[in-house]
Amino acid sequence: MPDNFTPGDSPTPGRHAGHVALVTGGASGIGAGTVRRLAADGARVVIADVQAAAAEALAKELGDDVARWSQVDVSREDDVRTAVDLAVHAFGRLDIVFANAGILGATGSVLNAAIPDVERTIAVDLVGTYITTKQAARVMVGQGSGVIISTSSPAGVIGGVGPHAYSAAKAGIIGLMRSVAGELRPRGIRVNTIVPGATVSAMTADIELGDATALDRARETLAAQSPVGRPGLPSDIAAAVSFLSSDEAAFITGQVLAVDAGMTAIGGDSPFSTGEWEAARTFHEAGRRS
Repeated sequence: MPDNFTPGDSPTPGRHAGHVALVTGGASGIGAGTVRRLAADGARVVIADVQAAAAEALAKELGDDVARWSQVDVSREDDVRTAVDLAVHAFGRLDIVFANAGILGATGSVLNAAIPDVERTIAVDLVGTYITTKQAARVMVGQGSGVIISTSSPAGVIGGVGPHAYSAAKAGIIGLMRSVAGELRPRGIRVNTIVPGATVSAMTADIELGDATALDRARETLAAQSPVGRPGLPSDIAAAVSFLSSDEAAFITGQVLAVDAGMTAIGGDSPFSTGEWEAARTFHEAGRRS
């Protein structure tokens, strides 16, 4: 394997030929990594993000025949509707929507929560995903096909790893996805959710280091914390989105795919395969060793 290989960053040219995608939160981090991956796989993409300058720059990098951009606050339905309509008007259809935009939002004890901050967190993370799902379905139902993927978090699956409002919203995304998957399955539309582990991005750099621009330092910090010796990268999540939104995943809907080095599934490294247990020379039954 070459020294400069980036895990997960292996485009599959032609996988998404003819497909049109929209990625919310698409100007940075996981969103930008997914935009680049889908484009490399043959899709044309609309980059929807509240960060207008970053979205415009990424669209310019990819070229007008591949990408367009729209300034979007996902808690505002008119913004999301405009971005969806842009995809249809610019490229003729909408096959993939990745509802990825989100914020960490309100932090602190439940005892002293500022409720307006809690409401804003829910508005962006959960209601924003609902709005994006609704607007995607508006087009996809008419087509009789499409894929909607949302971004949850380990904080939505297990307790104690995220702020309360964020955790509630991310858990709600999983419930929303499963409910909508049941409605849209007969319409030819698949709906799934990704659970990314700690991934190098401006958000994690800000959380870990207090500096959203310190991506290299964040990568080192997350690598030191990782059970597999490296951090999650946007390309890891993008690879999962590319697969789930492809025809290869045509039999997958209503599912949660954790891309988290086993964080939500594995409590810790097994002690029963190392040290005195490694040789498997004993058998235990009813509290006795033989």
